[in-house]
Amino acid sequence: MVALNDVLDKDNMILAQFIVVYCDSLHRSREKALWDEGDQGESNLGGMAPTLCPECFELLSYSVRRRALCPQDPKPSCKNCEIHCYVGEHRARIREVMRFSGRRLILRGRLDLIFHYLF
Repeated sequence: MVALNDVLDKDNMILAQFIVVYCDSLHRSREKALWDEGDQGESNLGGMAPTLCPECFELLSYSVRRRALCPQDPKPSCKNCEIHCYVGEHRARIREVMRFSGRRLILRGRLDLIFHYLF
């Protein structure tokens, strides 16, 4: 059986990869800071320490907090979930990030994301 923290860590790591691709592509000229897991409670990005602009930094922090608070067990994919963790502006931003980065990650060899996208 997979531990809940392992699932959360994997989800957070994948989400961080999406946000890093988005930030690196669209926010190249912005000042960036190292995302510190220590400020985010028990979350773990699998050793990943992304450098993000303030906007993407805030989005990743918000997403990690919301994912940790999700009452669903097991967590369904967001498109099949009856409870939406993200509100208003954050929901629109994360959809934009997913749409933009998903294609680019698949082109970089992350074929496992096709399965996640389809199901």
